[in-house]
Amino acid sequence: MSAENDTNFNSAVFLLSGIPGQEDVYLWISIPFCLMYVISIVGNSIILFIIKIDASLHEPMYIFLSMLAVTDLGLSIVTIPTILGIYLFNSREISLHACFAQLFFIHLLAKFESSVLLLMAFDRFIAICNPLRYATILTPQIIAKMGLAFMLRGVVVIFPLPFLLKWFRYCRDNVLSHSYCVHQEVMKMACSDITVNSMYGLCTTLLTVGLDSLLIFLSYVMILKTVLNIVSKVECLRTLNTCISHLCSVLLFYMPEIGLAVTHRFGNSSSHLLQMVLGYFYLLVPPLINPIVVKSKHLRERIIRAFVKWRVSSSLVSRAGHIGNKKHSHLFHAGSSLCHISRPEARVRLQYELPREPEPL
Repeated sequence: MSAENDTNFNSAVFLLSGIPGQEDVYLWISIPFCLMYVISIVGNSIILFIIKIDASLHEPMYIFLSMLAVTDLGLSIVTIPTILGIYLFNSREISLHACFAQLFFIHLLAKFESSVLLLMAFDRFIAICNPLRYATILTPQIIAKMGLAFMLRGVVVIFPLPFLLKWFRYCRDNVLSHSYCVHQEVMKMACSDITVNSMYGLCTTLLTVGLDSLLIFLSYVMILKTVLNIVSKVECLRTLNTCISHLCSVLLFYMPEIGLAVTHRFGNSSSHLLQMVLGYFYLLVPPLINPIVVKSKHLRERIIRAFVKWRVSSSLVSRAGHIGNKKHSHLFHAGSSLCHISRPEARVRLQYELPREPEPL
């Protein structure tokens, strides 16, 4: 590559895409994305706040739920501002290094969310299949080590991607088919051989998302086998009910992930809209739905109790401020009435109120 082309590469930008053919209504399209952003941030923040302040929620299940909330917050913060920039300000350009940084965090957080879903499945497996050893197996130290190990796994797997992409020469069309940067799209913009990146991406997906989904499936096979041995139907349904929210989160995450991977590898130009819809669903819907599908009655009660307590305290503060304003106004009116007393009356009052000097003998 010539020096001129190298200069163009260093200052290259990618163009992100919105929904094609709907440029006239981009402002209206931004409204649901704004609502999704606000609900995701507020919902996951409330879950983290309640779990932190309530000591009764410092249990393995809620610790894993807080990990999931942190991951969903990260995905919302990394992706939705870029999407809103397209639909609100038509800001489509993104620099090469910013694109590499964004795809690094998107893939890292996605891999870690897959790991958290696996940890939650392991939690359900121990609680149902081996409940007597639940407290001894899932101690806070073991939970911290598992979370750190899976985070390091994600960093080690995703860290080479930006550097592999940086070695490429980008001389093709720089328009991406998504509203954010992902590895599968960026590597197709290169005019070099992308076989290494394609194989590496496939291997990382199989070793992380593929392995996690397989282990989740096996854990639920064991859970179902244990539950079917329960004689009481009521207890059987009650036990299965504790897994419904986790199953919903698993399906919301893995189904669009698999569909997006298939369309990227085997799709053609006609599947552009399908790729965009799956991409939005994959990164935006789980952070939005996960706080809603929380089926823990204990956590819901704590959230409602905290909300009621906040409403009562705010009403008491406003009422106290209203009473204080009333007292202040009464004192003000009393003082102003004294100021309107005539001078002779004031002189007479002072004579009666001030202490008199003793008369000389």
